[in-house]
Amino acid sequence: MFAAKKVDKRPLALLVPMTGEHAELGLSMRNAAMLAQNDPSRLLVFDTAGTPAGATAAAQAAQKKKAAMILGPLTQAEARAVAGTVPSDLPVIAFTNDPAIRSTGAFVFGITAASVTGAVLRYARSRGVRKIAVISDGTPWSILSASTARNMQGSIGMDVRTIEVVSGQPAPAAGDAPDAILVPGGGDALLAAARNLQTTGIQLLATVQGLDHRPASLEALDGAWIAAPDPDSFGDFASAFTSRNGGSPGAIAALAHDATFVAEQLRAKDMLSRGGLLAETSFDCVTGPLRFRTDGSVARDMAILVAGPAGYEKVAVSQGA
Repeated sequence: MFAAKKVDKRPLALLVPMTGEHAELGLSMRNAAMLAQNDPSRLLVFDTAGTPAGATAAAQAAQKKKAAMILGPLTQAEARAVAGTVPSDLPVIAFTNDPAIRSTGAFVFGITAASVTGAVLRYARSRGVRKIAVISDGTPWSILSASTARNMQGSIGMDVRTIEVVSGQPAPAAGDAPDAILVPGGGDALLAAARNLQTTGIQLLATVQGLDHRPASLEALDGAWIAAPDPDSFGDFASAFTSRNGGSPGAIAALAHDATFVAEQLRAKDMLSRGGLLAETSFDCVTGPLRFRTDGSVARDMAILVAGPAGYEKVAVSQGA
């Protein structure tokens, strides 16, 4: 007779804000995580209250329950607090997109500026784009996007320059016309750039921050190339979420689902550990294929979407930075 397959019965610990300012988001994250868990008794939810102190207490409670992995917490400050209270052999998959958290030993599971910037630039280069200008408005997202673009230019054969735009001050001279302009953020700044570029022949590039489904915005963004999680995979997840819970999940809820899915994939292989995370070459998640790196980053493949009046069309998949 064959011996019964060993099953790691240690629970996962999901650290989310079930009370406080972000309680509604925390509930959505919990519900999304439950979609990826066949045995709810193996997913324990701990309330962080959205604060570093609450996250620390939640992590300590998770350790008392012998959790195999900590999924969460949500913010940079909470993640830093948690990383300082757990042993190095207890993996922390934090939902923040702040790359600085890598220095704590936690994995940065949020969708980062580097991931989407790398993906849209690699696609643009494959389409013949060589000279690019990045419009930075001084926000952390734009700063990180511009830094990623500069760091990549040698490896992908692009010439990158950054144009710093300060609110309330005249725009600096743009210099020679580039092949493409990347506007990392969204909102009015992206839409204004889109309208200004419509008759210039300069390609507009954007990131997930720029997704905007309003008819007037889609008209303005017509033809823009945007890097974002795969809408097909997310659509299937959203349908399942709505069917079970009602309402619509957001991208952060999808992260909670994917972190749980990853952990359960490793449980099935009896590899529920940091080594297991690093050993797998790819996890096929709702937010797209991804893999964990030894430096604490998460490499993601992103969909490339082309905006049009009727919506967004997926035209390619590109690897993030």
